[in-house]
Amino acid sequence: MKVINLHNEEKELIEFAINNNRYAQQKLYTRFSPKMLSICRQYLKDVQQAEDVMITAFMKVFINLKNFEFNGSFEGWIRRIMINECISFIRVQKKVIFIEDENYFEESLNTNESQFSVDDIQFLIDNLPDGYKMVFNLYAIEGYKHQEIANILNINEGTSKSQLSHARKMLQSQINKLKNYDNGTQ
Repeated sequence: MKVINLHNEEKELIEFAINNNRYAQQKLYTRFSPKMLSICRQYLKDVQQAEDVMITAFMKVFINLKNFEFNGSFEGWIRRIMINECISFIRVQKKVIFIEDENYFEESLNTNESQFSVDDIQFLIDNLPDGYKMVFNLYAIEGYKHQEIANILNINEGTSKSQLSHARKMLQSQINKLKNYDNGTQ
């Protein structure tokens, strides 16, 4: 049995891609594009727009590949580029407005065993207003802290907390409606 060191293989691919080796670039794209498309899809409801943003972000990945320092996860580095590109796209297309609300409160979602599919959950998240959705994704899915989100989105930390609180309330309300609909108690 032959053991293949995947880290060395990835590092070689990156080094070849830095030197504009199209085969290496294609291998990197093929390896990471499915996961990166799902990340873009978390921020963008329309699949075609998510694909366009992903392709634009991959162009930035290849242009800036020489700046990758091999200090952390390559996938994490690409992921940050994807998220930033999604946020930039949303800002340009929709001019998202964040409403300052200092009267928020932390509320946790009821985390009972989910009876909903991933598609159901994505549908609920897609129906959030863009500001709520961005903050929710950055906090709940990507794991950013409120101060980091505030810096990324150029908003106050309190606004980030408020947007998350409103997103959670809206999601809980939508989940309750779906549960009632599924139980026939509409």
